[in-house]
Amino acid sequence: MAQDILPDSRLKDTGKGNTRLPFANICPMNWVPIFCANCGLSGGYVPEENCTFAFYLCNKCAEKWAPLAGTMAMPDEVFWQKVKEEQLARYGRVLTPYELAAAAAVKGSTLATLAKEAPK
Repeated sequence: MAQDILPDSRLKDTGKGNTRLPFANICPMNWVPIFCANCGLSGGYVPEENCTFAFYLCNKCAEKWAPLAGTMAMPDEVFWQKVKEEQLARYGRVLTPYELAAAAAVKGSTLATLAKEAPK
């Protein structure tokens, strides 16, 4: 049975609505708006850089859907679980980061195929 995945609360076009704000009073960063996954209410901003996923429920929707949302997984969790299962099945252990990179570089390997499915 496939596990349900939480929806992303960022806009599909992450270039829309971006704002540039100071981070820790040191350097400005681009911030992307997020919205309630249920009703669409604005939920603030998340950093554009290094943010591959954001899920947000407003307080009203969280009261209604939080237990259900807690049964779902983030896309990264599902992806890395598949990678771990493939490593255990093929190699009998979890590979080191260098071994994983080398195995994923082998054209046509299962890990190379999984790498193409990685969340962006």
